[in-house]
Amino acid sequence: MRSSINAIAVIGLALGGALGLAGAMVPQPNIQAVLWAIDASGLVMAAAVLALKYFRAGNDIVAAGFFIFAIGEGVLLSGTAAGPAGSIPAFAAGTALWATALLLISVPKLFALPIRVLGLASAILFAITTMRIFWGEQLLPTATPLPTYAYPLLVATIIGWIWTLLRERA
Repeated sequence: MRSSINAIAVIGLALGGALGLAGAMVPQPNIQAVLWAIDASGLVMAAAVLALKYFRAGNDIVAAGFFIFAIGEGVLLSGTAAGPAGSIPAFAAGTALWATALLLISVPKLFALPIRVLGLASAILFAITTMRIFWGEQLLPTATPLPTYAYPLLVATIIGWIWTLLRERA
């Protein structure tokens, strides 16, 4: 059972990480929306499964983090079809939830220290992005330097989660 849960989570995380980063680099809004829709769906699935997995294992804080991550990803998905400019409110709410989730997942000592550091750094960058938008800046999901430079840290964190899950199976 644990290996099938891990396999589902790995697939969702891998889809999310790869297609999310690809979507951030694609200039065509329609292709970007499709990539981000698949990315978000995979991450919601993976985060929901991981929330259940870690809750059952007694890691309630990490489980709550993955639950919040799933909610944040769902909020981000809700704005995807509106295009980059139309998605700013959903993007701000989603990145606020990402930052919160990444803190809850990264502070407990469940994952290896490098994975936790990447998660914390990503949380800080997404929190800054969120605050800038709530302060009134019309910050697109593809803006540089933030949030664009935060995505690779998030993907590196996701790769760390995948690595952890794969090591459990071995």
